Amino acid sequence: MSILDVSAAILAITAILAWASRRFTSLPPTIGVMGASLALSALLLGLDAVGISVPRDYEKALTNAIDFSQVVMQGMLSILLFASALHVDVRALKTYRWPVGLLALFGTTASMLLIGYGLYRLLPATGIHLPLGYCLAFGALLAPTDPISVLGILRSAGAPASLEVVISGESLFNDGVAIALFSLSLSMTGTGSAPGIGQALLVMLREAGGGIALGLVLGFVAFRMLASLDSYQDEVLITLAAVVAGYALALRLGVSGPLAMVVAGLIVGSKGREQAMSTTTREHVDMFWELLDAILNAVLFMLLGLGVVAIPLPAGLVPAGVLVIALVLGSRLLTVGLPVAMTRRLAGLPHGAWQVLTWGGLRGGVSVALALSLPGGGERNLVIALTYMVAVFSILVQGLTIGPLVRRLAK
Repeated sequence: MSILDVSAAILAITAILAWASRRFTSLPPTIGVMGASLALSALLLGLDAVGISVPRDYEKALTNAIDFSQVVMQGMLSILLFASALHVDVRALKTYRWPVGLLALFGTTASMLLIGYGLYRLLPATGIHLPLGYCLAFGALLAPTDPISVLGILRSAGAPASLEVVISGESLFNDGVAIALFSLSLSMTGTGSAPGIGQALLVMLREAGGGIALGLVLGFVAFRMLASLDSYQDEVLITLAAVVAGYALALRLGVSGPLAMVVAGLIVGSKGREQAMSTTTREHVDMFWELLDAILNAVLFMLLGLGVVAIPLPAGLVPAGVLVIALVLGSRLLTVGLPVAMTRRLAGLPHGAWQVLTWGGLRGGVSVALALSLPGGGERNLVIALTYMVAVFSILVQGLTIGPLVRRLAK
């Protein structure tokens, strides 16, 4: 398939599924699109089982023509993170900077270790064995939470603003931390030995510290350019160029592109919107990024659902999947829920915050993209299949129940 054919098919399928979700269900947009995409995949698998294989063959050809990891990690992620950071209330984020920082850094690291070592010890009970390096890489790719779905649900459910700030802040920053941890863990799959503490700290400092520094530079350069003119067409272009070129530069420099985009988005979204944009420019910039964010989210979740047909399913996967889901939820409870429950009053968070933060930690496109970036082999296929199981459970089960949980706790 040519690039034009693939792009046309992706946009057409996404548009049809988004229309069907909005027309016939009341589900949140991203969850509705993914649910419809999964239903389409199930239908095609059913048709294939009765001898009608052409539709499924076309779907497999389409998914095989898409490098999902490349599309997400070097295409969508920069735009999605910048768009999310652009609308974060920086003043409120400063108020909760300690909870957000501790959860994003130490919570993500602890979650990776709990999932990784827990999987290494418990997975053999299901009849499946996975080397320690892959277990830790698996823990790292499941550590970051996905703010895309849950934030819209929290807003529609009337969640307290403090919870929105903490969840969005943690989710934005833990992506960058988790990707750095994933790179570190991936080195074990080749060497078979764990990196030393000094090496680990050096990698984290280079990737995380370098990403934050680059984000500061990008943000302030963009701010100065925005402040020097009053033309919404050019200012929208400046923000888009800062994201695309900035992320490409981060990859070249070997620093964290996600953290660079988050920091740049926070600067442009606060300092830039307040001091460098007219009302007309602000409206156009906001509308552009909101539309781009919504469109890419729909495409991302459509691809997640559609990709199920191309996922290899090793034998004995269901018990292993249940184990992994339990480990992910348990690690979230221990690394986020418990600390928040113990320090809720000190942090100024509302009653029930630990429950919302624990259950609202969804996994999505970033986790799947990282799994798909693993080197080829049987271990990769296993990790991809288990990651898909966690992502589907997270988005469909947790995503559909977090709203009622928020409303119940708000009473």
